[in-house]
Amino acid sequence: MIKTGLVSVTFRKLSPDEIIDLVVKAGLDGIEWGGDIHVPHGDIAKAREVAQKTKDAGLCVSSYGSYYYVGCEKEKNITFEKVLETALELKAPLIRVWAGNRASSAADEDWWNICIADARRIGQMAQEHGIKIAFEYHANTLTDTSESAYKFLKEIDHPNIYSYWQPPVGMAKDECIRALNKVVPWLTNIHVFYWAERTRRPLEEGIDVWTEYMKVIKQVSGERYCMIEFVKDDTPEQFLKDAEALKKIVG
Repeated sequence: MIKTGLVSVTFRKLSPDEIIDLVVKAGLDGIEWGGDIHVPHGDIAKAREVAQKTKDAGLCVSSYGSYYYVGCEKEKNITFEKVLETALELKAPLIRVWAGNRASSAADEDWWNICIADARRIGQMAQEHGIKIAFEYHANTLTDTSESAYKFLKEIDHPNIYSYWQPPVGMAKDECIRALNKVVPWLTNIHVFYWAERTRRPLEEGIDVWTEYMKVIKQVSGERYCMIEFVKDDTPEQFLKDAEALKKIVG
């Protein structure tokens, strides 16, 4: 089953109340709450408050968008224990994390091993509380290409580790589809946006290409969220238009 939603950090300047109202108005299903502004890591009171307000509005918490980077706990000064505690209070079924803080092309074997070990550690910790771990599919991390993402997920080899997906900016449609197919065995949520020539565009313009991506996504069993991120001009008005396009894409 595919549900719809919004990544809260799309609107960092808006309050949680404003974001909830916007998502309700848009007719979407849920929200991925970000760990930097809206539900900070370790702010248990805020997590409890936002969880209740989300539920009261008839929405779901799709996930907790954390800024935990595997292998970088000391460097980033964010412990996974703090992230997990916050996610539990938020009642998030999944925590999004980052695959280190350097590009796969710049990572040596020691760095791969450090990140793999930490991924297994947090995957096990989260599994004990019934929460999934999924990696951001993003530049300058070990999931920055389809090949490196596949290698990373394969070598972690943990039943509680998954992957998000989003189309890499500037990548051609056919190549994006190949990249998406590569992570299908671990696929969870999708970040949805449309860029042309490295510029944000209305999602309506990307309906045709996203319909092709959805043919792959819909073949994967289980529940996942397709969530809007990167709205043109960062305006709520454009988001509401993008939400209509997202509903057409999901079908």
